[in-house]
Amino acid sequence: MQSLISLGRALYRTFKEHLRPLVAFHLLFTLLASALLLPAIGWVAQTLLSVLNRTVISTEALVALLFSPIGLVTLSIALWFGFLLIYWQQAGMLLVASRPRGGRYRLAFEALWQSTKRLPALSGLVILQVGAHLLLLAPFMAALAFLHEVLLSGIDLYYLQRVRPPVLWYFIAGAFPLVLGWMALAAWLYLRWMLALPLVAIEGLSPLSALKQSVPLTRGWRRSIGAAVLTLLALIVLLPILVTWLFDLIVTPLLWWLPERSAVLIPAMLAYLTGFVLITLTITFLGVALNALLSACLYQRLAERSPPAPSETRRAGRFAWALEAFVLLFAALQAWWILNSFELRDDVKVIAHRGSSMVAPENTLAAVRHALEDRADLVELDVRLSLDNEVLLYHDRSLTRLTGDPRDFGELTREELSLFDIGSWFGDAFVGERIAGLDETLALVRGKAGLMIDMKASPGDEQRLAQAVIEALERESDIRYRCWATQQSALDGMSECGFPNALLEMRVATMTPALARWIKEQAPALRVTLLAQLILPGTLDRRHFDALGLRHNRVTRQEIELAARYGYEIHAWTVNDRARMSTLIDQGVDAIITDYPDRLSALMQDRHALSDGGLLLVKLRNWLRE
Repeated sequence: MQSLISLGRALYRTFKEHLRPLVAFHLLFTLLASALLLPAIGWVAQTLLSVLNRTVISTEALVALLFSPIGLVTLSIALWFGFLLIYWQQAGMLLVASRPRGGRYRLAFEALWQSTKRLPALSGLVILQVGAHLLLLAPFMAALAFLHEVLLSGIDLYYLQRVRPPVLWYFIAGAFPLVLGWMALAAWLYLRWMLALPLVAIEGLSPLSALKQSVPLTRGWRRSIGAAVLTLLALIVLLPILVTWLFDLIVTPLLWWLPERSAVLIPAMLAYLTGFVLITLTITFLGVALNALLSACLYQRLAERSPPAPSETRRAGRFAWALEAFVLLFAALQAWWILNSFELRDDVKVIAHRGSSMVAPENTLAAVRHALEDRADLVELDVRLSLDNEVLLYHDRSLTRLTGDPRDFGELTREELSLFDIGSWFGDAFVGERIAGLDETLALVRGKAGLMIDMKASPGDEQRLAQAVIEALERESDIRYRCWATQQSALDGMSECGFPNALLEMRVATMTPALARWIKEQAPALRVTLLAQLILPGTLDRRHFDALGLRHNRVTRQEIELAARYGYEIHAWTVNDRARMSTLIDQGVDAIITDYPDRLSALMQDRHALSDGGLLLVKLRNWLRE
């Protein structure tokens, strides 16, 4: 405890004495990084991705890419660039903290110049330290991969997520000590080499010499000092979370007491957002500065270097005030831009994931009926091909999860599959629920809602399944199909059936970009949704689908802007939390796929009932959650 208090006092004293030079250096480095470094890194990244020449929209594709030779090279370069920026900034702050306080901007410029001159040495240090940590990680990753192969290989991921069988807990129990072991060794290595960066930045040692000298300097640490260092680092990491939580707890509720008049509400929200941006900038600076100063304090203590003698306090000059006024102006402009981006009225389509799959068994006619009762605009359903080429509702490749039968779905005919009970696992009320066909589903939703048909093809059968789905829709030759296929009805706002077009929409969905392109060639009027777990920037041709379905935590402002530019919709999946639904609506998505369509329908009703001022406050709260 004594070590923690002593180290904390030294950290506070150094921070207080060098505050203004540290702020100046942080601003200079941020401007340099924003204007030159980050655009250069972005250009290099785009060049590397264009060389890859492959689409990456799934976790499996990303893993395959990362472990390919060119993927490993690209990842190594990206890691090197990222850590070099961090080390460069930390080196500059170490130089500021190790010198007597003088002209703050002169000191900041000198630190920036000296740290830039040390870039070759910093680059070598990054390679040695990061490379050593990756080598340390490798055997643990190999052990986890072996454990996964033994326990979880061949088991459907969705089955693991929903059922959570005992074998999953065996894997977690086996992985937990491996992760703890790696964390302990990584922390030990971090502490042993913690003084390497100060030795390179301040003493000008070579990377290898700095690492060698850091080990004996830290070898005599008592456990309390190591614990103090790790505790302070944890506090630095937790500081942004704590401050943001306190701000939201104390300040945000004050907005709800204001009258819902624009003349009062908009200036108050502008002041609130300006304060929030300033706090965010301050926390970012504190995290970076305190981490560097912690290394500086330990270096001065363990290398027995005297701290810089304090100089006479000088009043801030005009340049200092001008620079700080610029920060305030930047925060105010950022707040105005945020406030101006809010749109008061917005709607999303409600898409029931596998029907209302939390109140009825997934992908069954019962789930479809509940989705219609829950006012879903579209019902999302998974389809597969039976042995006799019939399109049936089912998600998994194997029958194991819902029926206990180990056979694959495609090995059986429709008649054989119709004998299985896929409802009793969900509850007694659904005993006897059978695997339904797409034809039965079309008849059930006719004139009531649209369908989003997610095609789950076996490897090599993608086009065969897509063709079977298209043919099933073409066989639906009544007025429903004419409403779907006739583009003129979409311009009229109401179809010839007398229902809004949104309720009669037909979509197919796939996770294969090439298949999406093929479907648009075969049936141009059919709307196609491309589903993606993630998208590696620059790898996706965005001209061959009508909607992009993203995992909800992958929805970003950039993706919304790209959708507007290319003219497709953004669908977010799978979202069951009401607060998250509200946030996504305000981000600008066009549809939300949910297991609880009734929740989303009720949320939309509640938002429509709000006044403009009330909706503005909701949008502000949701922006803070992003």
